[in-house]
Amino acid sequence: MKTPSFWYRQKSLRAHLLSPLGQLYRAATLVRRGVITPYAASVPILCIGNIVAGGAGKTPTALALAQMLIKEGQKPVFVSRGYGGSEKGPLRIDLNRHTAADVGDEALLLAQKAPCWIARQREAAIREAEKEATVIILDDGLQNPKVAADVALLVIDGEAGFGNQRLIPAGPLRETISDALPRIDAIVLIGEDLWGCAKALDAPILQASLKPALNPTFLAKPNVLAFAGIGRPSKFYESCRKAGLAVALTQDFPDHYRYSASDLENLTQRAQEKGLRLITTAKDFVRVPTAFQPHVAVLAVDLVFADPQKVKERVLTPLLNKEKPNVS
Repeated sequence: MKTPSFWYRQKSLRAHLLSPLGQLYRAATLVRRGVITPYAASVPILCIGNIVAGGAGKTPTALALAQMLIKEGQKPVFVSRGYGGSEKGPLRIDLNRHTAADVGDEALLLAQKAPCWIARQREAAIREAEKEATVIILDDGLQNPKVAADVALLVIDGEAGFGNQRLIPAGPLRETISDALPRIDAIVLIGEDLWGCAKALDAPILQASLKPALNPTFLAKPNVLAFAGIGRPSKFYESCRKAGLAVALTQDFPDHYRYSASDLENLTQRAQEKGLRLITTAKDFVRVPTAFQPHVAVLAVDLVFADPQKVKERVLTPLLNKEKPNVS
């Protein structure tokens, strides 16, 4: 689905009418959390989560932290639900065999950095992952009561914030801020905190930014047709512009959209008519039919922490010692 525009408007009749459904969802979630005993793994678990539907930057954050752990001599293993894939797991991703249709786009990207296990029931994947990991990175597990995290990081897109701060389906929130806050050890704030969401929370802030990664030779012909099937396609188009590209045309698709050959034929025809090149996100690229991939460029983004030493000393070191972090 595409992110409803009224989620990011402060006043909306539709949001007001849907709010009671959000409260029912919250009540069911609280009851479920109260009766479940979470699984505690034998190795440290770092949970990367958010409280909004749609992209906030969890995958780049998980990849950046995995790289830091690898540099420290650790063996991180990702655990993901495998959203958008057909496999139920537990399953260890094989990049030579599995596709986004099997395991989902996010899990496939994670597996390019470190081993990744998927399962609909993530505690089942964790039981397998802990056999080979020195630390587990749980992707998008903040709302999962079945797993006990040693450190939980809340990722916030500073540009989008929390929208109208209402619960799904009235707004983008998966849970209320007050419900989530006791489980959060620190905030990863990506970009400028335009809405003051991070500053309003009683939690330490780890500042970060997304840096576009593009081959400089691509800028020789910078005119592009950019397309994306993510939570906020406009964010990707702006990243293209920041990278020096001239975005002549754009095409939005629903989040986690599975592209067909017909889709790419239409996009290719539109681009050729205007003398443009096709470009998309890394997540979208793995969902593009293989035959068309050589004709589609990727604008990857890397998450960069403003103070990597602070992340190491105040989060990763306590995590590996299975201590409560001190990130003040």
